[in-house]
Amino acid sequence: MNARPRYSASLPHGWSSNVRIAVAAGGTFSGVDEDAGGGEAEYLGRYVLPGMPNLHSHAFQRAMAGLAERRRSAALVSDREDQKATVHARTTQKNSDDSFWTWRETMYGFASRIGPDDLRAIAAQLYVEMLEAGYTQVCEFHYLHHQPHGKPYADPAEMSLALIEAARETGIGLTLLPTLYMTGGFDGRALSERQRRFGHDVESYLRLVQQLRAQESSTLRVGVALHSLRAVPQVAMRAVLESGLVDSAPIHIHVAEQIGEVQDCLALRNARPVEWLLDHAPVDERWCLVHATHMTADETLRLAATGAVAGLCPTTEANLGDGIFPLKKYLDAGGVIGIGSDSHISVSPVEELRWLEYGQRLATRHRNIAVSESSNSVGETLWGDALFGGALASGVAVGVIEGRDADEALPAARADLLVLDHESPLLAGRTAATALDTFLFAGNSNLVRHVMVNGAWIVRDFHHRDAERIAARYRETAQRLADLL
Repeated sequence: MNARPRYSASLPHGWSSNVRIAVAAGGTFSGVDEDAGGGEAEYLGRYVLPGMPNLHSHAFQRAMAGLAERRRSAALVSDREDQKATVHARTTQKNSDDSFWTWRETMYGFASRIGPDDLRAIAAQLYVEMLEAGYTQVCEFHYLHHQPHGKPYADPAEMSLALIEAARETGIGLTLLPTLYMTGGFDGRALSERQRRFGHDVESYLRLVQQLRAQESSTLRVGVALHSLRAVPQVAMRAVLESGLVDSAPIHIHVAEQIGEVQDCLALRNARPVEWLLDHAPVDERWCLVHATHMTADETLRLAATGAVAGLCPTTEANLGDGIFPLKKYLDAGGVIGIGSDSHISVSPVEELRWLEYGQRLATRHRNIAVSESSNSVGETLWGDALFGGALASGVAVGVIEGRDADEALPAARADLLVLDHESPLLAGRTAATALDTFLFAGNSNLVRHVMVNGAWIVRDFHHRDAERIAARYRETAQRLADLL
């Protein structure tokens, strides 16, 4: 099991001045020398950080951000079968209270209008926004596979390829996670009409994964995703895990996001979701459990012990009213975390990490929760932990990362860098010891000035190299989709 790095902003063992970074032709770090002379090296800036992986994304949802912020009655949920699946959650609600389940109806309606060209345009705009905010790798949890009524495209990988093309166009690293989605609930019911375009049987799903693997490169990794325990029967999960296609690949799953999901799992599987998964699957470092919001103390300790990544998406979890992850107990037990922007109502690692900490402060009425034995800085702890967990969940070595032993550097780490704007008033009077805390907790101005991915500058002076053209195409797509609503 890898250990999280003793991380600060520049190098794993702490800030260091006069660092010379060498990048190989393939886009990986070939050398990092401390206390080096300037020579002919390019001066990057005072504060240089490894790029941050975004470990959970549903790209198409970026175009519906802000469209689900009006109260809806739970009674308006049209799919009676979906209502049965969430009866436990609904019984605790009164009258017109909104929830994740009413939001999901809005999402289903929006998803039904999106084709490959739309997805490519939306994803490209999203990825530009991610890069400009400091994300250099994104894990795309992709279940929008087929045509709206469930018929596969002539090329079953059509929608997946749209995401790959968007990532290549923008320069972001992509971990594509084609998602297995088979049933509409824990009781194994068939997918509803709105869910049919998500569906695969195991055989066709594994063919898709194998087809996409042929596209892999230094900036593209293909893993697998099991949508959730309610959507993937145990027999199907076992078949995927034993297929040989996941031996060294990232494995992601939504789990324990909602109280209703926990109650349904208890009723039909006699166990809580995280408990059931840990009892029935070989959960280890390859796994990313997205959300894992509702866990008992025992589940929290057990998950931490596996080395799996808890994929936390604080802005989406807050927007949907999911709940608050047991962060301190999990970190104290050695648990690994990463962050994702999920539904993209916010596209900012700063805001995800800020609200991860703030949620804990509100729940406990204490300050400075996310600190460690090696650092009393919340900023350093959160950035370092999220970098390490994000790299594991992505299946890509990014940044300058250490292994369990201090002198064991991970080989061929991809050269992904952020350069902060040290001329910003927000960083005035700051030192290396306070730069990351200021970056995460002072103001709302974007301090990410330059971004490198795979050894190439993608963002210079706050602007993506192709932002205007991609934004113009996105505006046309968003307007056309709005006209269909």
